[in-house]
Amino acid sequence: MAETHYAPLSASFPFVTSYQTGCNSLPEISRSTERALREGKLLELVYGIKETVATLSQTAVSIFVTGDSGNGMSSFINALRIIGHEEDASAPTGVVRTTQTRAEYSSSHFPNVVLWDLPGLGATAQTIEDYMEEMNFSTCDLFIIIVSEQFSSNHVKLAKVIQSMGKRFYIVWTKLDRDLSTSVLSEVRLLQNIRENIHENLQKERVKDPPIFLVSNLDPLLHDFPKLRDTLYKDLFNIRCCGPLKTLYGIYEKIIGDKVAVWKQRIGSECLKNSLGVRDDDDMEECLKMYRLIFGIHDESLQQVAQSMGTVVMEYKANMKSQNFSTLRKEDWRLWIMTCSIMNAFFRLFKFLPCICSCFRRLRHKLMLLLVSQDTKNILKKILSDSANPSANLV
Repeated sequence: MAETHYAPLSASFPFVTSYQTGCNSLPEISRSTERALREGKLLELVYGIKETVATLSQTAVSIFVTGDSGNGMSSFINALRIIGHEEDASAPTGVVRTTQTRAEYSSSHFPNVVLWDLPGLGATAQTIEDYMEEMNFSTCDLFIIIVSEQFSSNHVKLAKVIQSMGKRFYIVWTKLDRDLSTSVLSEVRLLQNIRENIHENLQKERVKDPPIFLVSNLDPLLHDFPKLRDTLYKDLFNIRCCGPLKTLYGIYEKIIGDKVAVWKQRIGSECLKNSLGVRDDDDMEECLKMYRLIFGIHDESLQQVAQSMGTVVMEYKANMKSQNFSTLRKEDWRLWIMTCSIMNAFFRLFKFLPCICSCFRRLRHKLMLLLVSQDTKNILKKILSDSANPSANLV
């Protein structure tokens, strides 16, 4: 199986992004969502984001299983895959060191994931630095540090190095069955002691607490194994999707900013009635509807988006200032001042001075434009956030 992993790449020119995912169609999918956003077609954008997430979800992820020799790395891999040690596809195990070179395994429980069984520390190299280089740590997406009997200095060094790389990692204590059978402590107290010991050793080296799971390799469905699998499913999704989706949001912000700039120019230089297609450019309610239509966040569009995302439209309208002009005035003090009765009277008083009236009108429109654009960004952020939820409906 190929040793590939994704890393979001910087866009080489505006509005185009590509990812090292092994899927040539992803940049085109991204461009289609950008085009939909420029045209104010939010439903098309949602379909594009779903397609993007579905594509990213197939990205290969590498997980390194490491630790001290004899800690049960191979047994853990078999337990995680829920297969017996006697099966042909199982990782070889034994009371003596069995893994001399790193070996890769796959599992139907974790599609497109390569589980790398590494030789234990000390098996091939004398220092952490040599071990990192020999095992090619830079190619790993997520590490699982296997521990049993004691949390040693090697485990702390591994955790510190992995943290410095900015990589996600777990600590997994693997021989809980033996500990429970030999300890004089109660189960609750024993589990607490193990966690506290790991925490204290990591804290001494200023390593942030990673997820800690206490399991028995003999019972792959008991103790913290279900919790470990649930956490792993979520992290696999995050590794594959969150970086690219964050990149997409940055691109979307740029598109919205460019759109605002274009409309500010129109507001400043063109006849607003013609630009917006309204009968009266002083009718703020009517103009607001047109701005929402331009950005694709009008009622019909939001209803379609909500249905596509499997939720109710109020999920998208809840924090939306521009639902109507009355709401918008209440939410923004600047617009309230610009449209209050005193200012309207002032506006009527100076109606015979076209320059003052025109300037005042443009200020109101530019502010309303900015408020609608901010609502658009918030709605896009929610769409991406909902799409980045592994349990979200992605069909």
